[in-house]
Amino acid sequence: MIKQFLKRVFRRPEKTRSAGKVQIISHALHGVSREQISYGARRVTDGLQAAGFHAYVVGGAVRDLLLGRVPKDFDVATNATPEEVKRVFRRSRIIGRRFRLVHVMFGEELVEVSTFRRMVETEDAETDEHGRLLRDNEFGDQEQDAARRDFTANALFYDPSTQEIFDYHRGFSDIREGVLRIIGDPQVRYREDPVRMLRAVRLSAKLGIRLDAATAAPIAAMKPLLDNVPEARMLDEVLKMLLSGHSVECIQELRRMELHHGLLPLLDAIMDRPAGEKFIMLALRNTDERMSQGKPVSPAFLFAALLWHEVHAAWKALVEQGERPVGAMHAAMDEVLSRQKKQLAIPHRHDAIMKEIWLMQQRFEQRSGQRPYRMLEQPRFRAAFDFLLLRCASNEVDNELGLWWDEFQDASDERRKEMLQPESSQGARKRRRRPRKKVEQAA
Repeated sequence: MIKQFLKRVFRRPEKTRSAGKVQIISHALHGVSREQISYGARRVTDGLQAAGFHAYVVGGAVRDLLLGRVPKDFDVATNATPEEVKRVFRRSRIIGRRFRLVHVMFGEELVEVSTFRRMVETEDAETDEHGRLLRDNEFGDQEQDAARRDFTANALFYDPSTQEIFDYHRGFSDIREGVLRIIGDPQVRYREDPVRMLRAVRLSAKLGIRLDAATAAPIAAMKPLLDNVPEARMLDEVLKMLLSGHSVECIQELRRMELHHGLLPLLDAIMDRPAGEKFIMLALRNTDERMSQGKPVSPAFLFAALLWHEVHAAWKALVEQGERPVGAMHAAMDEVLSRQKKQLAIPHRHDAIMKEIWLMQQRFEQRSGQRPYRMLEQPRFRAAFDFLLLRCASNEVDNELGLWWDEFQDASDERRKEMLQPESSQGARKRRRRPRKKVEQAA
């Protein structure tokens, strides 16, 4: 589909001109019109240009428009400093410390504005012992800003006023050829920021374009550098993958390039567990489908699915050692989450939701007395039920259990009474009587 679109768009005769190191591509060639830019982004570029500054729509928005996609958001780059941008737009605020940006608000739309920056010279660069860049916050010009971006497809500048694209690194040609290429020496760029390896895989899978051979070549040898990336940054990149709408393709590409190890314990474990792999792929496809339909997706639900088989395996081991099921589940959850947080900083706010979903899986087996009614009153019932359906679809539990709960939640009162299973003498919980204390009578 993308290749057909590219052939249709790029059939026009080329109309480009060069100005120094930049290639200026006309609207007649690229076909992206001003009307395709969001209202807020147009207002920002028009306002900054009217104030005497340069301003362009940049990055993923330009790339997506050239690929016939609808951008998620529109970012603007300018030669105005954050303070100057704030003076032009009353409804704006400066954010960040190491990397200051300006958020400009137009109703519900928020436009992120960055000042042109340059890469810090090697001798002046502040890096860690592995070469990861720690400081990259110096203002520069447009050409320097293009050079410091990660991939050629992300280094395009679109001017809504002239409808021209400014291209310093042949990004337009790479998009036309369906290639994702890193800017500069791949080894140097990956050492500066190892997360670029994951980003390369994510964008290649998401956009359906191939990774340039030279860009992909060093990844196998340099992937240990990911161990030195802060957990919060790894979480951010993993979430972008999982919530990209193309998580299945991303995970498959990660596995093909052997970049999945260490990101999530389950992604390591499923290689040897066909049932676990099936469960994960079903969860990811379900997430991608919801994203394509514009439905909300809960990161907590997704992490609960990714970690479930680790929790389940730990729970079974504890039960076999003689632990009570409920206590064993609590211990298994704490063990897996503690181990996982050393690799990926899953926010604590997700813990409670994940635990509720996991704990309710045991309670779905209880279909007698008042227990099913109490289950329906649980605030996380719907999420836990969706989780149960994934388990049924992956053959982890019998489909009959999912069908029973699917009918029970919408059934009439009379039908619900008919559906309840009888209390078995074996399964019924007997109340233990405390032994009476012997009371010595007074003589």
